[in-house]
Amino acid sequence: MPDLFLCFLYHETVLRCSVSGSVASCRVRMNRACVRRVFQHSVQEIDFSGNIAVDAEWLAYLGSFRYLGILKLADCKKVDHSAIWALSGMSMLKELDLSRCSRITDAGIKHIVSIDSLEKLHLSETGLTDNGVMLISALKRLNLLDLGGIHMTDKALRSLQVLTQLEHLDIWGSEITDEGASVLKAFTRLRFLNVSWTHVTRLPPLPNMKYLNMSNCTIYSIRGGDSEVHIPLQKFTASAASFGDIDEVFSSIVASSFSFLDMSGCSLSNLYGLQKMKSLEHLDLSLSRVTDGAIEYVANIGTKLRYLSLKNTGITSQAPCILAGTVPNLASLSLAYTKVDDSALVYISMMPSLKVIDLSHTSIEGFTRVEANSEKILSLPLLEHLIYLESLNLEDAPLSDEVIPPMASFRALKYLYLKSDFLSDPALQALSSASNLIHLGFCGSVLSNSGLLQFVPPAQLHVLDLSGCWVLTEYAISSFRSHHPVIEVRHELIQELQPSHIGTSQVRKSRHLPRGKTNFFNSSADSSRHSGIFFVGKGDVTSICFILFQLEGI
Repeated sequence: MPDLFLCFLYHETVLRCSVSGSVASCRVRMNRACVRRVFQHSVQEIDFSGNIAVDAEWLAYLGSFRYLGILKLADCKKVDHSAIWALSGMSMLKELDLSRCSRITDAGIKHIVSIDSLEKLHLSETGLTDNGVMLISALKRLNLLDLGGIHMTDKALRSLQVLTQLEHLDIWGSEITDEGASVLKAFTRLRFLNVSWTHVTRLPPLPNMKYLNMSNCTIYSIRGGDSEVHIPLQKFTASAASFGDIDEVFSSIVASSFSFLDMSGCSLSNLYGLQKMKSLEHLDLSLSRVTDGAIEYVANIGTKLRYLSLKNTGITSQAPCILAGTVPNLASLSLAYTKVDDSALVYISMMPSLKVIDLSHTSIEGFTRVEANSEKILSLPLLEHLIYLESLNLEDAPLSDEVIPPMASFRALKYLYLKSDFLSDPALQALSSASNLIHLGFCGSVLSNSGLLQFVPPAQLHVLDLSGCWVLTEYAISSFRSHHPVIEVRHELIQELQPSHIGTSQVRKSRHLPRGKTNFFNSSADSSRHSGIFFVGKGDVTSICFILFQLEGI
């Protein structure tokens, strides 16, 4: 690849290439002109999302990338309508993401509509008005259109009826009313619709709808009042919504295909319609008015339910009692911020498939008493029967040192979150034998310096969160970290842990990195937040299959 090494220029770039099945790493210096000369005939996809340096000059170079099919510019704050001009007429571009590019206005849309190959267009939270939205009707090949957060009206939505290929439409936060929503029936292929935070209360029958979001809406009907129509919904999000007739809404849905329901924050307690939803796998009722009396309808859902959140509801320990034995495949259960106490643990232990349990901010103490002054009986050992339990959250539950040791024998436990003023050194020492722990939160405890330094961490431990352990000093944390360099230690005294010039680790106080040191390229496909750029064609350059850029010092 001699061309790559002939590029000398402004920005230092880390380049990782996969060539003929082997991976090579090299550091080169490149500039925009070099990028264009080497890659303009081979790049298929570029993701610049969140990059503050991308501007009109960058896009001017990209305009010559003849094979570019996907361009992601979300959160690029310097991209405006004049910068978009360079993309006019790109014949191969299929997807363009300008989400949250606030400087994109109606003037920029005039350039975008010249790209008649577009199939996916993301324009959420840009500066468009009705006039700009109406211009989009020229893009007849669109199957995905995201206009979320734009204050468009019914007039603009009516202009989009000609986009008959649409399968995905996002118009959350708009000024759309029931009158405007009536035109949605023109989109016969529509599978995804987001009308959250709008004035829509009724939808026309949409026979192919699979995913619907009506959060923060008042909902009367999702089938236009036609009792003969049933919508094959798979996922329904109605967070913080209110219902005119919840039974009417539930009866509109084909129960056999319905697997996901989010009604978090809804002010309702009538869940009668749920008992017919035998295919539900995910149910979120958090922050609602649900009480123990409604839990029988949840229990009637039965064997397919895998995720259940009753967080911040009015339930007590009676709710797990009702659920015990009815949800054998439940894998995740949240009872956080409820009135459940230790008496619930015996019923939770009867849910054999549980992997994740959240009991934070409850009254769990880790023991019970037969009578007020009788001997304590430890309650947490009951959870040892849950052989798949990987994550347990007991933050802000009033646990003391004596109840912690049994948790070390939970065979599958990988993530444990504790936060209590009553925990101290003995509790941490007891967890040394929790052999599979990857993440341990031991926050807000009275942990001493000696207690930390004497702690022998489990072999698999990657993260030790000691936030709020106010007794600890910077010296103790630094010493622990130097003895256990593979463990990420979290504490208010630590913001950055860097190797010193003599090769040891040292604790540094918080400081802000200059803007120029932030990652320039980001990626949605990779946790390292590098950009993926994919290639097609022939020759030396096109033997590259994958390239990751990280610009430094911009």
